Amino acid sequence: MKGIRTLNKLSIRCYAARRSDVLTEPLAGLKAGVALPPQSVQVSKLPNGLVIASLENYSPVSSVGVFVKAGTRYETVENQGVSHVLRLAANLTTKGASAFRICRGVEAVGGSLSVTSSRETMVYSVECLRDHLDTVIEYLINVTMTPEFRPWEVDDLTSRVKVDRALAHQCSQIGVIEKLHEAAYKNALSNSLYCPDYMVGKVSGEQLQSFVQNNFTSARMALVGLGVNHSVLRQVGEQFLSVRSGAGVAGAKAVYRGGELRVQNGAGLVHSLIAIEGGVTGSAEANAFSVLQRVLGAGPHVKRGSNITSKLSQGIANATTQPFDATAFNATYADSGLFGVYSIAQADSAGEVIKAAIAQVTGVAKGGVSEDDVTRAKKQLKGLLEEMGAQALSSGAYHSPETVTQSIDSVSHADVVNVSTLQHSLLLGQEDTLVQKVQINPRTAAKDHVKMLEETDTKIFISTVKQVPY
Repeated sequence: MKGIRTLNKLSIRCYAARRSDVLTEPLAGLKAGVALPPQSVQVSKLPNGLVIASLENYSPVSSVGVFVKAGTRYETVENQGVSHVLRLAANLTTKGASAFRICRGVEAVGGSLSVTSSRETMVYSVECLRDHLDTVIEYLINVTMTPEFRPWEVDDLTSRVKVDRALAHQCSQIGVIEKLHEAAYKNALSNSLYCPDYMVGKVSGEQLQSFVQNNFTSARMALVGLGVNHSVLRQVGEQFLSVRSGAGVAGAKAVYRGGELRVQNGAGLVHSLIAIEGGVTGSAEANAFSVLQRVLGAGPHVKRGSNITSKLSQGIANATTQPFDATAFNATYADSGLFGVYSIAQADSAGEVIKAAIAQVTGVAKGGVSEDDVTRAKKQLKGLLEEMGAQALSSGAYHSPETVTQSIDSVSHADVVNVSTLQHSLLLGQEDTLVQKVQINPRTAAKDHVKMLEETDTKIFISTVKQVPY
């Protein structure tokens, strides 16, 4: 009987769960909302150098970020790793709020507070419903401008630093990128995003405070808001972010030197990245390198896709039947850049993969790229417009999407061939940078393994890098 009653109620449940019809006409008597005029990005620069940029999009959620020129490139020999610890110290006690109050205060209004950093910048950002913006901005100002760095709280960060390092160590891609910068640069950009082993637990509150005092100045900061009125944001900047004026300590200019690093491990895959010095952020050369990256292939466009449309993938697939992955690498900075080819392959086929990847660069350098390939690459690049905060901090202005797309469109077929020719000539004998993480078979002599890799093209690996003496 119970089973019969269940079957009898089946039709009722289906009817109750059925999706309601979509309304195609407004309900009678419902007043239409007021149409709000679209707003454009507003940018202003205060006399003390602080840049303020905002876009009012009428969203119920507001986002505000403080961009600071305080990345790892501004570390010195004495305070290596300070930016890593500072990134983790965002929720520590400040002069205006305890660590507990910051955590519970942001949580109480359903907001979020996050900190990210790169080699050039640190970004403190908050997000919340716009009705609670005043509350979370108070915590944002406390975290960025009035940290205390109490010794016992800083000491508690040591375990988190170790966890970060352990997670990064497990990711070969992170290790390769870090080693690439170490090999490519003599100073500044060679500093790692992670605290070096010898400094774990040794970064003091005094070093953190000194780093903040020297770098968190108004002329090195940009206040950026989305879903917030520009006048409100400007008032916040004038009142709270003008505590430390001036340009701060000038950072050293990055010196590219080229180099070669090989990291031996017991993994079964060889990660190889061969790069040259690329273009400076915002330059025409950097735009050409960005288009070239898309021409060669910058990763799959579909999740878990085979990236078969990539020139690198097509060329390597014709050279080996073994599994592999290859992508063009491009990084731009304020005074330098890196461009190269990153490949992953099994140890016994790594030589074939690297040789085939370089052959694709050679093909483009010899004109083996069509106008359609360049046009397709430029369309892909237009979908990756730089965010408002990075623009405001680097140039003190905002470039509209139309302006950015025009600069991309100005890259010609000849420009792509020229930068590819530059990479080709440098990779084959002048000023390249090589980083490899290789497998060493305990039953095979190390020299035999290295010889296997070098047999692809001796010039790529041996005696071709530009060495600048210390």
